[in-house]
Amino acid sequence: MDGRDDRLDGIEGLLVDIDGVLTLSWKAIDGASEAVARLRSAGVPVRYLTNTTSITRGEIVDRLGAAGMAVAAGEVFTAPVATASWIAAHHPEARCHLLNSGDLVADLAGIDIVDGDGPADLVVLGGAGPEFSYEALNRAAGLLLDGAALVAMHRNRYWRTDAGFALDTGAFVAALETAAGVTATVVGKPSPAFFATAVASLDLPVSAIAMVGDDVENDVLAAQGAGLAGILVHTGKYRPEALAAASGDPDHQIPSFATLPDLLGLP
Repeated sequence: MDGRDDRLDGIEGLLVDIDGVLTLSWKAIDGASEAVARLRSAGVPVRYLTNTTSITRGEIVDRLGAAGMAVAAGEVFTAPVATASWIAAHHPEARCHLLNSGDLVADLAGIDIVDGDGPADLVVLGGAGPEFSYEALNRAAGLLLDGAALVAMHRNRYWRTDAGFALDTGAFVAALETAAGVTATVVGKPSPAFFATAVASLDLPVSAIAMVGDDVENDVLAAQGAGLAGILVHTGKYRPEALAAASGDPDHQIPSFATLPDLLGLP
């Protein structure tokens, strides 16, 4: 259903994507900072759930603050931090070959990152960028063919910047899966475990929590599959064509995050 003119009752907490929902190229989307302030004033707890892999969680907090949205590090759940926790829990001794655009050293503390020429137990893919050259992908494929497992921080296909759409990691994950005959473990969105970790921090029933995102599949429908309400914003990477081709329907749609407090009936 469309849901843009409806009130959404019974929601006590929120999971909110960042890129394309609150900011675009780290500049606040119109009305987003005011909406965040209204949610905080009304006492609605919010967790910020992002697949951003180009900068650390601390840098995300700083950039949101600069965009007029004061958030605490404990409110931000990122795919790199979740990946580090997953590796520590499931492969604590693993040698990890990391392919990522951006410096994530602070968020991957305790993980054994090996250099480009060494053997590896895991190939870990972060966000795509110029680093994803033929040589780099060929090296990753060779490690997978030699027995390494593939871990993806996310498999987003594209995102939107102030310069337009940009290719993301999903295409490279699919290529390596095809080349090496493996299946990636995806740790960030749309992983149910990623949503569950953020939900647990709110101490609320899952039925009382909504996920707000611009990616109909990885944000909204994935959250609905995990038992949350799903709210699709028509900003960021939102495309009518993607919505029409989606595997389901969002519970609600709104023009932008600026209108979310009204949807929730907040003052």
